[in-house]
Amino acid sequence: MDSRSRARGFGVLYVLDMGVAAWKPAVEGIKEVFHAQFTTHVYPAHTHDAWTLMLIDTGAVRYELDRHEHGALVDGVTLLPPHVPHDGRSAYPTGFHKRVLYLDDAVLPHELIGKAVDTPMLVDPLLRQRVHQLHLALEDPFEASSRLALITERLTHHFAGTSPAVHADPTLADRLRQLLDASLPTGISLAEASVELRTSPTHLVRAFSRRFGLPPHRYVTGRRIDLARGYLVDGRSAAEAAVLAGFHDQSHLTRHFRRVLGTSPGRFVR
Repeated sequence: MDSRSRARGFGVLYVLDMGVAAWKPAVEGIKEVFHAQFTTHVYPAHTHDAWTLMLIDTGAVRYELDRHEHGALVDGVTLLPPHVPHDGRSAYPTGFHKRVLYLDDAVLPHELIGKAVDTPMLVDPLLRQRVHQLHLALEDPFEASSRLALITERLTHHFAGTSPAVHADPTLADRLRQLLDASLPTGISLAEASVELRTSPTHLVRAFSRRFGLPPHRYVTGRRIDLARGYLVDGRSAAEAAVLAGFHDQSHLTRHFRRVLGTSPGRFVR
């Protein structure tokens, strides 16, 4: 990585070259985010110590994985397992654009490596949408962790043939809401909540969504917007209200404020 870098949300964005960027978000389980647009670049055979979760936005990629030929296409999600050699090149003269998440090797069971070697690309519109949404949510660690939990569950379902578990504890969602309320405005991570409530992150997200009709990260965002509205009405500036309500900065508040209320914090006060 060269010296050209700048803050990007909760991490540092490294501009490696024209059309290529990488950063590490503050999301447990994600080691690195990598976006690239290549035309002629050819990857030599190499390995990673992480799961490689890849979306192709334009073009297509041809690659060998464990000496077998495969393709990564726009309508699929590609998962390359850790420690397995692979290379890569554009399938078309016009090149390709990809978005990659490198996931800690502990995020998925090692027993899935063989299945992922055999079938590295999944044509699953819901999974692709979830991975896309995760890329959009990387500046919000709580939301990103919630989305990652559902993604890893679906990947495990594909490769291991298991169905999502239904949690039998009827009080789990209410206990999570109490925990989320008590941690405002700073917030609590999904991993910390899982330890506190002695269950998995996926169970928390599913139980909360079934009970209250929205995922926990959206509930937290709504509560923070309510806090910000109170600070704005009391005469605080948008920048102050954002920090006091637990948002990263004013632009973070403004983006969510507009989505929920249809106006900016400044117009809301006026």
